[in-house]
Amino acid sequence: MNGHSFTNHKAGSVVIALVAAVTVLVPLCNAVFPDGSALHFSAYTVSLLGKYMTFALLGLTLDLVWGYCGILALGHGAFFALGGYAIGMYLMRQIGNRGVYGDPVLPDFMVFLNWKELPWYWLGFDQFWFASLMVLIVPGSLAFVFGWLAFRSRVTGVYLSIITQALTYALMLAFFRNEMGFGGNNGLTDFKSILGFTIQSEAVRLALLMISGLSLIGAFLLSRWIIKTKLGRVVTAVRDQESRVRFLGYRVEMFKLWLFVFAAMLAGLAGALYVPQVGIINPSEFSPLNSLEIVVWVALGGRGTLYGAIVGAVLVNYGKTVLTGLLPEIWLFTLGAAFVLVTMFLPRGLVGLLVRDGKES
Repeated sequence: MNGHSFTNHKAGSVVIALVAAVTVLVPLCNAVFPDGSALHFSAYTVSLLGKYMTFALLGLTLDLVWGYCGILALGHGAFFALGGYAIGMYLMRQIGNRGVYGDPVLPDFMVFLNWKELPWYWLGFDQFWFASLMVLIVPGSLAFVFGWLAFRSRVTGVYLSIITQALTYALMLAFFRNEMGFGGNNGLTDFKSILGFTIQSEAVRLALLMISGLSLIGAFLLSRWIIKTKLGRVVTAVRDQESRVRFLGYRVEMFKLWLFVFAAMLAGLAGALYVPQVGIINPSEFSPLNSLEIVVWVALGGRGTLYGAIVGAVLVNYGKTVLTGLLPEIWLFTLGAAFVLVTMFLPRGLVGLLVRDGKES
């Protein structure tokens, strides 16, 4: 292991240690210290930290395909939103009691729109295990079909980026339609319970934070392991010299497809963890601007490192939380300026300040 790899490994370990500390210490403090204490975290803070964890996981998934495979997906947020809708459908099915014969209760928006029966694609979402499978299967299936067609056709570069952006825009327009049966403009909201527990309770919020933190840690470790395998080495080679790798006899499209589907499934998991903590999922999550913001997280943090995406996602969203509360009109200008400055002076992102030429500055 050379000096640069060792330094990257150590930096990644530090970031994951910080994530683990938040995951463990926040629930522990709330269990030990009473409400009102300086060391007791409010419900807002717990949900905010959990949301940051899901964004960090989402950023990590984009770094996998962009930083290591060279696929700049400008529609990566679509997989996040699909995972969110899958768990949102389960949460909507938990509202209300079943009829005399166990008939499914229609969500409020369907009653308002005079729907007479539950659409077939909503069936099964009253079961948590089924919804959990859909969280992974739906984004993964979309990524597989899209990737199979795009990579076999050797669509690369800016053309692939534009197509992914068009994909998420098309999904946004579709989900805005009331006829789709996903709540239209308002989306899915007003969730009451999850697995029989009140979703607004402190215990559930803390549990979601812990699950989000553990998922982030697990995804990071699994992704880092994949990058070190033969698959990861070939994918990295594809990023640097795709034509040469193809000339050596590798089926480049299959390596791209495998990683693309894996990243999409993790993004779906991030969306599923995000929705119960914010209490809503609507078509705006498919917005191409959201996907562009994910790219900014990864670029600012430092792509091709995994932990840089985590750092970038947390810092950018913390800045967004602060500035949109104090000076909302300057947030987008601040984000744009930060992106330009980092691109010009820190091409390896903020983590490049710590990891440079095998030495820590």
